[in-house]
Amino acid sequence: MEFLHAYWRLDYIEAQKTSNETSNPFLEIPNAANDQDVYILYRGPHSYLVLNIYPYNAGHLLAVPYRAIQNLADLTAEERMDLLDTVIKAQSILTTAMKPEGFNIGLNLGQAGGAGIPQHLHIHIVPRWNGDTNFMPVIGKTKTLPQALSHLWERLRPIADALINPSPSP
Repeated sequence: MEFLHAYWRLDYIEAQKTSNETSNPFLEIPNAANDQDVYILYRGPHSYLVLNIYPYNAGHLLAVPYRAIQNLADLTAEERMDLLDTVIKAQSILTTAMKPEGFNIGLNLGQAGGAGIPQHLHIHIVPRWNGDTNFMPVIGKTKTLPQALSHLWERLRPIADALINPSPSP
């Protein structure tokens, strides 16, 4: 018998549940002193790109505005443009690093819409591969992820830096 280890899920399972109306890690994440500690891959003028610590699939990223906004209409034009540019950067990073065959990109707005943090919208960027759905999530209600978040950050960050902030030619 083989065992699957999803060690990062235990923190989520055992965490004390708080009201989503008051808890907002998206405001705390960009205040971290070290991007690697919180898995930030990119910081833009109005939004940032971060690994999802509870991913649907390997490489699952989140594009998050710095300002806590619930609805797309509440973003300024500059924030909307920067957020979409951040999604495009995420797709480029993942395409270069992981060669996905497709993407799921979307938002869950409001608690009824599935938003885990309904007071702060964010866009999910999930790389997909043909055949990446197998019996585990369908029958076993379990998703297997092949790489630890810290290793994935170390793999993606240099690509993010090279694609987003290329070094000038001498």
